[in-house]
Amino acid sequence: MTERPDPGILLDVDGVPRGQTVLDELMRLLELEQLEVDLFRGTSPATSPVRVFGGQVAAQALVAAGRTVEPDRGVHSLHAYFIRGGDPSRPIVFRTERVRDGRSFSTRRVLAIQGGEAIFALSASFQLEQEGLEHSVPLAAGVPTPQDLPSIGDRVVSGAGAAWIERVPRSLDIRFVDEPVWTEDRVATDEPLRAWMKADGRLPDDPLRHVCLLTYISDLTLLGSVVGRHDLSSTALQMASLDHAMWFHQAFRADEWLLYECWSPAASGGRGLAQGRFFTRDGLLVASTMQEGLVRLPRR
Repeated sequence: MTERPDPGILLDVDGVPRGQTVLDELMRLLELEQLEVDLFRGTSPATSPVRVFGGQVAAQALVAAGRTVEPDRGVHSLHAYFIRGGDPSRPIVFRTERVRDGRSFSTRRVLAIQGGEAIFALSASFQLEQEGLEHSVPLAAGVPTPQDLPSIGDRVVSGAGAAWIERVPRSLDIRFVDEPVWTEDRVATDEPLRAWMKADGRLPDDPLRHVCLLTYISDLTLLGSVVGRHDLSSTALQMASLDHAMWFHQAFRADEWLLYECWSPAASGGRGLAQGRFFTRDGLLVASTMQEGLVRLPRR
């Protein structure tokens, strides 16, 4: 007898679960269980790749840091290292260190531990809201709106999907402006790679949740911009995040459309450097990212 899908779950055009229910599951994953003062535990979703997704452990570590900071101080930057690949079948323990609480800034360090070994380390800085100079680079002209672009489900139905994206429940709505690096018929470009992204549902108003979800999102396509400058598919490469940094410039909502613009300035020695920027639909730059990753060619 064929099991029928839960009628409360929204299905994409290719039959994969999406929408508010799936988004709520992701946000519960990022909530963490408090074990002791400054000690937390997180898990990975049942449908995980071989290793823990880097954006997940980064977002969970930021949650662990934010839980120890007064709510009137928002995170403005984070710097992190991916030390070991995590096992998605085992829980991750997050140990937070309260480095400093000043009049305007608070600094936290978080170590993610699995099986007694560190797999990820994060430093984050939080700031009391203040006034100051303001300027921003503009959004590029002529970028198609998300409504004019195919969804992930549309791509899969048309045959332009990839195995990793076809079976994973979709808590995010992603609309690629440029051809994704995992497609076979794409061509190399020196232009930035762009995609519209947002949570596929509604989030609470808590700013930390929006920042943590954007941290999760930021690891999805950033390293792919290294591949974007070469005439090959990312499926032919070994890729892994090595370090990651983010700066948050303005308040935003992760459940509203954000354009993620990614570009790689350099690659060498089996590593690639990528930088990214998040814009709102009205052209406001709200966050910047940098990442170096492992990008290895297949062995001959």
